[in-house]
Amino acid sequence: MITPPKHIVSAAAIVLNEHEEVLLIKGPRRGWEMPGGQVEEGESIKEAAIRETKEETGIDIEITRFCGIFQNVDRSICNTLFLGKPVGGKQSTSPESLEVGYFPIEQALEMVTWKNFRQRIEYCLNENLHPFFIEF
Repeated sequence: MITPPKHIVSAAAIVLNEHEEVLLIKGPRRGWEMPGGQVEEGESIKEAAIRETKEETGIDIEITRFCGIFQNVDRSICNTLFLGKPVGGKQSTSPESLEVGYFPIEQALEMVTWKNFRQRIEYCLNENLHPFFIEF
């Protein structure tokens, strides 16, 4: 009997406000990053990006564009990435986010230091690269 592969699918949103600032959370383990997390069973990838952003930041967003996928081949994780814009809600922290805020793009990129998360944001902000598929 062959065991079916177990993959993790995650969804993250790069949320830009009207001042072209990026919404970031400061997580307990990885420091500053974009909001996102695992897609639940019976949930669309797009819905997951919206839900995770709301849970982690208090902000309601509208997805404006699908950007691409980063696939961690060894760990069987597919990270899907979207661009979004805030449409409501009130900024707040959560157990997954110690701090939440909007930051100018250059500053946001400096703040994001975990693995290839900065590259993910840069790719999402460069529409010439959409859609992208990066394996690592």
